[in-house]
Amino acid sequence: MKNTILAVMSCLMVICTHGQGNARWLRYAAISPDGTTILFSYKGDIYSVPSTGGTAVPLTLSESYEFAPVWSHDGRSIAFASDRYGNFDVFIMPARGGEAKRLTGHSTAEIPSSFSADDRSVYFSASRQDLVTHAQFPVRVLSELYSVPATGGRVAQVITSPAIDATVSPDGSKLIYHDQKGYENNWRKHHTSSITRDIWSYEFNTGKFTQLTTFKGEDRNPVFDGNGTDYYYLSEQPSSFNVFKSSLANPSSFTQITRFEKNPVRFLTKALNNMLCFCYNGDIYTLIPGGEPRKLDISVNTDGRSDMDKIVPVNSDFTGLALSPNGKEYAYTFRGEIFVSSIKGGITKRITNTPWQERSVDFSSDGRSLVFASEKDRNWNIYKISISRKEEPYFYASTMLKEEEVIATPAEEFQPRFSPDGKEVAYLEDRVTLKVIDLATKKSRTIVPADKNYSYADGDQYYQWSPDGKWFLVQFGYPNRMFVPEVGLVSADGKGEVTNLTQNGYGDLMPKWGLDGKMMTWFSDRQGSLQQGGGTVTADIYGLFFSREAFDRFNLSKEDFDLLKEQEDKKKTDEEKEKADKEKKGTSTNKKAQDAKKIEEAKADEKDSTKKEVVIQWENLTDRKLRLTTQTSRLADAALSKDGEKLYFLTSFDKGYDLWVTETRTKETKQLKKLGPKAPRGCCCPTTGSS
Repeated sequence: MKNTILAVMSCLMVICTHGQGNARWLRYAAISPDGTTILFSYKGDIYSVPSTGGTAVPLTLSESYEFAPVWSHDGRSIAFASDRYGNFDVFIMPARGGEAKRLTGHSTAEIPSSFSADDRSVYFSASRQDLVTHAQFPVRVLSELYSVPATGGRVAQVITSPAIDATVSPDGSKLIYHDQKGYENNWRKHHTSSITRDIWSYEFNTGKFTQLTTFKGEDRNPVFDGNGTDYYYLSEQPSSFNVFKSSLANPSSFTQITRFEKNPVRFLTKALNNMLCFCYNGDIYTLIPGGEPRKLDISVNTDGRSDMDKIVPVNSDFTGLALSPNGKEYAYTFRGEIFVSSIKGGITKRITNTPWQERSVDFSSDGRSLVFASEKDRNWNIYKISISRKEEPYFYASTMLKEEEVIATPAEEFQPRFSPDGKEVAYLEDRVTLKVIDLATKKSRTIVPADKNYSYADGDQYYQWSPDGKWFLVQFGYPNRMFVPEVGLVSADGKGEVTNLTQNGYGDLMPKWGLDGKMMTWFSDRQGSLQQGGGTVTADIYGLFFSREAFDRFNLSKEDFDLLKEQEDKKKTDEEKEKADKEKKGTSTNKKAQDAKKIEEAKADEKDSTKKEVVIQWENLTDRKLRLTTQTSRLADAALSKDGEKLYFLTSFDKGYDLWVTETRTKETKQLKKLGPKAPRGCCCPTTGSS
């Protein structure tokens, strides 16, 4: 891919209040111990405002992102997280404003939660390192609780398990916090499962942990009452997050304090006089015990740090790349819009210009249409854009485009892919159901039902049309082990069941057709190396052959294959010579007939070459498989050459991901191109198949 330098005007949606109304979407509110001042995060900076409302004053002004402010108990200092050095570190500064001092510098994100009771240390959450005796293995999702001196110094581990939003009791004897048992988006609402968060307490002297809540949904963000026994927290027990009150002595008994219905309450903090402060629907509220929530009027009278318009070069951070069939242009997504660039010359055309997001672009077989997903009117739908003028062969040089709606229903539809003949489009409905729509009739059919998949992140589903459009290779899972995917084959007519091609308990993912449909390649972690806790971190590339002939041919040694190829080339040359001799012997009287016959034969050959019918020999199918890589590694992507003689793959043997190639007959493997230290977009996890 060549860098394409295209200056585009991109509105950054910077909102300026100029004192003419309340600032909205204020987050991470934190009330001071004396209840007079509130800190909050707005547009990546920390602001301070009186607890009665008014004009906010910025405490930080930088291009970095600052959030999660916490107060010291004496009200003189604040700690917060900032990414001004690349990743989020803990900083401390005077509460009235001034120079910020960096307290931590680890490569993982470190987020402060509170000061110690004596204000000598700051507690923060980070994924650094578990004890060797701990059952939990190191992973970014599951953090630990640490402390760092407020004056700077050596970091100490406090608790070896996740303790989020941890705050200390007034006497400093215990912590209260909510746990984290596994991955789930922090902002997901109405989540119920075995990994929902609960409230816990921890006693410093005894090392005793006590679970305080058992609600099947989410309980979060606890803060101690001034008496050190009662506590407030957020719970989804009624329907949405609200403030509740309970006690360490009787945690099963609780009282609901707020009764907001539509949106969740977030970011709960408390002053020494028990005045509560929290965010709701983008605004900051305070609540005096026994009173009603009061929304604050807050103005942010700053012009911001950035211009409303900015010139942005379109030369990096592309997603959803698609190469045209003729290989002369490529389409991609940049900042939620579709662009097409020429391979040579660096000419670029912006295809979409909308206030909503587009992604998952794909070319039709003739290269004259693009299909993509768009979140128009808050709902993901599928659209098609085509070149209107016949004399214009390329998108990057087109002057007129026509947009059509492919499918738009109340369901979410995205990740579209054209069929090989361009007459149909496959897509995902509600993230997990694979469907196909006929572009002429607008009728849809289900290929793989929802019970064969589970979605936990964007791009975690995978499928691919066969060259003849009659089959799909899919990555799927069984209901009892969704996170260990298998590779399956299913008919594109919507009438068949998924056939499991890999049939094992390992992770098998990202299947791709090869040799014009005679085989497939896929990733498998069956021989991969394991983490301490059992997760697989490396994988291999395997091949499975749909015909015995293709399997036997692929297994030939280089010497045997060269001999066979020599005989095939000689036979082809002899046939062409014989055909030429016959044509020379023909008379001029039948020349027109011969020319017409040649045209018909050429058309037939072209039709056969585009059809590429896939033939499946089911007997002993799953036995016809081979390991194509010579050793396991941290694979990102792979592609088999058209003749199957070379396997190209992105992997990390050392620092960063590089392009490697393996000669499939000799197994000779070498680095083809050093790409650099950054992992490419789309790197997959061998265990789950996420990308």
